[in-house]
Amino acid sequence: MSSTYFDQLQRQWPEVNINERGVMTNEFLEAAEGLVKLFDLLGSAAFSVVQKDMTGNIAKVRNRLLSHPAQSETLEELVKNECATEKKRTATEGLLWLLRGLQFTAVALRRSVQNATEELVDSFTKAYEATLRPFHGMLVRPLFSLAMKATPYRKDFYAKLGSDQAKVKEQLDKNSQALEGIVTQVQTFYAQGNYAKGL
Repeated sequence: MSSTYFDQLQRQWPEVNINERGVMTNEFLEAAEGLVKLFDLLGSAAFSVVQKDMTGNIAKVRNRLLSHPAQSETLEELVKNECATEKKRTATEGLLWLLRGLQFTAVALRRSVQNATEELVDSFTKAYEATLRPFHGMLVRPLFSLAMKATPYRKDFYAKLGSDQAKVKEQLDKNSQALEGIVTQVQTFYAQGNYAKGL
């Protein structure tokens, strides 16, 4: 069986453990780092803005994990602890924006899997409209619009993911579903605890 993009990752989204305390922080970050590399396959410098933003937010969360490991084993514990002890909530804000970026990516990929004839430009544009656009100002929106227009053709992108297209589509579907589940769980946690207030 041939190898795919997903087989190369340190951790796929279905492998991120969730327990009664929440989503395991280190595993979440490993999977997020792998997803950021997916933008390399899109082959456009226009996506460097997205990559840079997500990478910066991953670093903010990882720095908190490294500086407070016992209080940051899960994303939920990390946020609760930082909000209770810090005036400036760098990791909490970084995670909030990372979740938004991950949701955008997951929705775009799910749309692509579910709509076999839809080109990536449409999948990513519709995902952007539904997820990130409401949080972006007038200066940022044109950058993302440019990035959406720079997506490759669907067939070229899928070919870069691997030669076994049935396996690629199965892994893409499983990863986007697992990612969306995690994002929904943590976003619900933010909303219930009002952790995004003031960010």
